[in-house]
Amino acid sequence: MSILWTTDDMIAAMDGRPVGDMPEGIGGISIDSRTVQPDEAFFAIKGERFDGHDFCTKAVANGASLLIVSEDKLPAMGRLRTPMIVVNDVLEALGRLGQAARARSRARIIAVTGSSGKTTTKEMLRTALEPSGTVHASDKSFNNHWGVPLTLARMPEATQFGIFEIGMNHPNEIRPLVKMVRPHIAIITIIAPAHIGHFSSIEEIAHAKAEIFEGVVTGGTALLNRDDAQFPLLEELARQAGVDHVLGFGEHPRSAFQLREYKSVRDGGELAISLSDDAMELKLGVGGRHMAQNALAVLGAAKLTGADVGKASIALATLRAGTGRGETHRIALGDGGSATLIDESYNANPASVAATLESLGQMSLKEGGRRIAILGDMRELGDKSAGYHAGLVQPLKAANVDMVLSVGDEMAALKNALPDDVSGHHCADVDDLITLARQQLRDGDVALVKGSNSIGLSRLVTALRKNAETE
Repeated sequence: MSILWTTDDMIAAMDGRPVGDMPEGIGGISIDSRTVQPDEAFFAIKGERFDGHDFCTKAVANGASLLIVSEDKLPAMGRLRTPMIVVNDVLEALGRLGQAARARSRARIIAVTGSSGKTTTKEMLRTALEPSGTVHASDKSFNNHWGVPLTLARMPEATQFGIFEIGMNHPNEIRPLVKMVRPHIAIITIIAPAHIGHFSSIEEIAHAKAEIFEGVVTGGTALLNRDDAQFPLLEELARQAGVDHVLGFGEHPRSAFQLREYKSVRDGGELAISLSDDAMELKLGVGGRHMAQNALAVLGAAKLTGADVGKASIALATLRAGTGRGETHRIALGDGGSATLIDESYNANPASVAATLESLGQMSLKEGGRRIAILGDMRELGDKSAGYHAGLVQPLKAANVDMVLSVGDEMAALKNALPDDVSGHHCADVDDLITLARQQLRDGDVALVKGSNSIGLSRLVTALRKNAETE
């Protein structure tokens, strides 16, 4: 076993009390009793729906060699003989261990936030930096009050590049997390009306995202989207927070990391860029101008960390879209033909929908094929929701979309706003939408599936993929 933490160091970091015969150390950390591995420590976190203390027996059965439990729950652990570290609050203790991981690390740390593209940018960073050294990055979208400290606590001491995604739904959520992470580079992908139901304006969202600047270390850098309308505000907020260097990425001619040319190709994109004074061309393994923008931020960060930018650019050609984040599938149809399905079902806001529609519009069609947008509600848009949904008409028209299949109460506003030359069908639930999509798809069609995760469009993708092959 490769030791992640010695138990002595854990006890000291968490101000814990050992109970039982302590192992020398642990090889990993888990908060899920179902997936905990042998030699891992299980942190019995109490969440909104479940209390981890109720699953300690299962965690031990699955191989956990150490339990981290709260003092007030210790009496309920009476029958367990597994070694324990007892703390006042388990989540708080995990945060302390995460801070200790950051304190002992010599890694170059990058933090990513934004209204969309956070997870994709994090995965791009992982791919781009791996040729230059050992990389540690969060699993999935572990970007909240437990995901960030968990990712920190899991960071091996020998890590050379640490990548952390930080999300928020409300003000004051990023601030405590970024002060744990203390990044050398803070990236904001874009500011858009995601979760705007919790805010009074886009500018208020920008202020909440700008909390990321408060954790940037002395001499660090803020890397911002120069094409974003909120760039001037973010630049000012970064300066106010004491960030020493503020750089832009994008197509704007004053961008430090500039996209000079973008061409959509069948299996991704071709880019001509400049990184400060260095011009280069590269292939990106995922399509879309918005993906090219994120790639600029990634290569800019690689340059700033001293990584090998040439190797990073080559690695980005191998990148593939994740599930629900642009993965492309070939769908077999009943008549022997096939259609292309672009799975963007993980999440949606007005900016990300517009960006993926732009990508749809750039895709070439075989003869007889149509561009179809399968759209679900964009959630958490508050009293502005109807306007934002109806406002998708403009990017739909710009992308030359032939048909819109929609679902959800909010998407009814789009259906009512569609022009006569765009065929529209609206469904009350996803089951009806699955039936409708099967009826409507024909040979050569390219269909984009996009909606907030909670609307459940991933079920439609699963249903349509039964005879599909991932490209």
